[in-house]
Amino acid sequence: MTFLAPALLLGLLLVPVLAGLYIWAQRRRSRYAMRFTNLDLLANLAPRRPGWRRHLPPALYLLAVAALAIGLARPTMVVPVPRDDATVILAIDVSGSMKADDVAPTRLAAARAAAQSFVDGLPESVRVGVVAFATRPVTLVTPTADREAVRAALDGLTARDGTAMGDALMQVLDLAEAARVGGVASTATGDTLPGSDSASGGAASDPKPGPAVAAILLSDGANSAGETEPLEAAQRAATLGVPIYTIALGTASGTVEVTDENGQPVTLEVPPDTATLQQIAQTTGATAFDAPSAEELKVVYDDLESRVGWTEEQQEVTWLLAAAALLTVIAAAGLSVLWFGRLP
Repeated sequence: MTFLAPALLLGLLLVPVLAGLYIWAQRRRSRYAMRFTNLDLLANLAPRRPGWRRHLPPALYLLAVAALAIGLARPTMVVPVPRDDATVILAIDVSGSMKADDVAPTRLAAARAAAQSFVDGLPESVRVGVVAFATRPVTLVTPTADREAVRAALDGLTARDGTAMGDALMQVLDLAEAARVGGVASTATGDTLPGSDSASGGAASDPKPGPAVAAILLSDGANSAGETEPLEAAQRAATLGVPIYTIALGTASGTVEVTDENGQPVTLEVPPDTATLQQIAQTTGATAFDAPSAEELKVVYDDLESRVGWTEEQQEVTWLLAAAALLTVIAAAGLSVLWFGRLP
């Protein structure tokens, strides 16, 4: 916490002064009581002393004075605020390996549910796009603030075919460039998403018009189709300053059953390609996550929600101290009336 008017913190000196006056008044009161010479009669006539309760309301008043003194100094704090210019593009693997049930109930079902929860938790102003990829990528929703369109796209995801991860990333980056051109905010103001090169002082520091853009790549397997290698796409993302957060979904023991060329069922192992996903995230200045269960996938998306949907700003919080002081005064007055039938 910092202060815009730190000199006014001298007002806190009132607190020990008032506390000293209260202690002096209590001792003076005790001396007057001792002048009653018949102490046995005093014990029979005087009601039982309230003990610590009579000191609590004055202590709360002193706390309120301290809160007001701090409030006068105009304190500021770093607080999370929703972004009003961000674009997030979800690239979701819908290859056949997403049918594996090592992540309950299946990898795809868990990914769909977690993505829905992630989208619902984002600020309404954040635009969301969805790219699904199997043998080839398909843009299901271009970046939009229409949450219903995004939910409908996620609900319609089905698993099939291979994994064109590199081509999917290229399509994501095409959307990212379009979002920047069509946006209204400027990265020249330093308004970038956490984890991007421009946020960390990297190469993508030249001011480009448009909102901050990030991508989230969820995949459970290795690249097996398409024309572009994933790391080639990652290099382009680094040049554009678009961080790609990656999620490796599934476990090393995941399997799916397929039909071979003779029509016989065959069980294939489908471990996630964590090494490639880590390289993609590292190349683009983002973070790689592992999600071996539905619960951990939800935790990953919660983390990403705070990274891409919110930013931190230094804001004055004088109102917070004033509100605390008011509530403390009300509490002190209420306890005094309740216990002693009067205001102190």
